[in-house]
Amino acid sequence: MSDFVASPGNSLSGVITIPGDKSISHRAIIMGSIANGVTKVSGFLEGNDSLATMKSFQQMGVGIEQLGSKLIIKGVGMHGLKAPTKPLNLGNSGTSIRLMSGLLSAQSFDSELCGDQSLSKRPMDRIIEPLRQMGAKINGVNSKPPLTIYGNQALTAITYELPIASAQIKSCLLLAGLYAQGKTCIIENVTTRDHTERMLRGFGYQVICSDNSISLDGGGELEACDIDIPNDISSAAFFMVAGSIAKDADLTLKSININPTRTGIIEILKLMGADITLATKQRWLEKRLQIFGLDRLT
Repeated sequence: MSDFVASPGNSLSGVITIPGDKSISHRAIIMGSIANGVTKVSGFLEGNDSLATMKSFQQMGVGIEQLGSKLIIKGVGMHGLKAPTKPLNLGNSGTSIRLMSGLLSAQSFDSELCGDQSLSKRPMDRIIEPLRQMGAKINGVNSKPPLTIYGNQALTAITYELPIASAQIKSCLLLAGLYAQGKTCIIENVTTRDHTERMLRGFGYQVICSDNSISLDGGGELEACDIDIPNDISSAAFFMVAGSIAKDADLTLKSININPTRTGIIEILKLMGADITLATKQRWLEKRLQIFGLDRLT
């Protein structure tokens, strides 16, 4: 047993760069891999989960060059993925297995998705059932990983109301919907993060969002683009709380993802009296000049 003692600090100040957003890192690899052309990614999160996604697509024939937090993805197009020669091990990444299940359900080859002991205990009914409604053939032991997905299944678009708020289920079905015949429509009664919808549009794919529905037509193409991944607001939350409770704190967190579906931590802290400003680069520069008593930075 070890004792940990926390004592109040005098103050907290500085400029902090948070790691890249994990959810967007996953989606950048997935969409870049099936796009036409070369996608350049900066700000990629080098964590085990997103690296598992990257290695899986490399196993399916996608050329991905990693230079630290930068990736160069040589997309193979919507139908260019190749059959992996062994099961795709996704470690502990629930995002990977759920999103990739949708995509792989529409491929011409069989695949197996597995993970570590923890992932193998997580039920996948919530993606298996709607994918089967679309025509996918996907099996798991008691609906848990490893999942076996059989290729050459013609998918048909469905309208599906999410039983729970889940961006992962929504994204899984939208990725399957890229290949389905007809219009796939997802109904969500509670708004979830919309990274997938935004990124599909960034890759040139039409996605229609109206009220609480998200829909797309199958059969289109994705075109490569450059992606600058913002920094993860979940990781920034710890510093936001610390800065809010430390005396005379002055923290600047750079390039944080403030997607409206992800700003709950900011809204709650403000309701509790925290002084948090969403600053543009110019406003940040002006503030630093004021702090240092300068007319300009040299």
